[in-house]
Amino acid sequence: MGKTYERIDGRLRKFIEDQPVFFTATAPLADDGHVNVSPKGRSGTLPVLDELTLAYLDFGGSTAETIAHLRENGRITLMWCAFTGPPTVVRVHGRGEPVFRDDPRFDGLMARFDPAVDGAGLRAVVVVHAERVSDSCGYAVPFMDFREDRGLHAEYFDRKGEDKFSAYCESKEYIGSSLDGLPALPLPVPPRSG
Repeated sequence: MGKTYERIDGRLRKFIEDQPVFFTATAPLADDGHVNVSPKGRSGTLPVLDELTLAYLDFGGSTAETIAHLRENGRITLMWCAFTGPPTVVRVHGRGEPVFRDDPRFDGLMARFDPAVDGAGLRAVVVVHAERVSDSCGYAVPFMDFREDRGLHAEYFDRKGEDKFSAYCESKEYIGSSLDGLPALPLPVPPRSG
């Protein structure tokens, strides 16, 4: 059944990078704080950087709960499910950090992604350092067929463009701070370098 791994390589790395969707889970330290689970699924937005480090692109949306929780305590779990092939669930428990657009590390991290996945609405690169890597059976996960990425998210932010992105973020109640009042995305949104 379940197994833990010392590193993300070989078959495990291929499994992670081949999945069309993954989930992030974070929580604030407060007992009465809101736990957050978010789906992520734009192709090419999550590479394995090394045997214990992953990164994914964080694009605009209606909240910034994951960013707020990471800024407060760094705890994060990433999860992938096999919707085709052998039944498998993989989890990476670790520490995450949002690297914002004005951080000197941002451009170097972006070089690890296919340039085609960059676009308007990019808020940060989230870097996750694995502390526990495990798999388990996915016997209860249904078979589902992947057709294609939805283009709506990219199209929406591409229409806004970089010049209106910060205004969009500032207009949303839970982007500058979380549902629980934790600092989330810096506003105004830091400009892209270059």
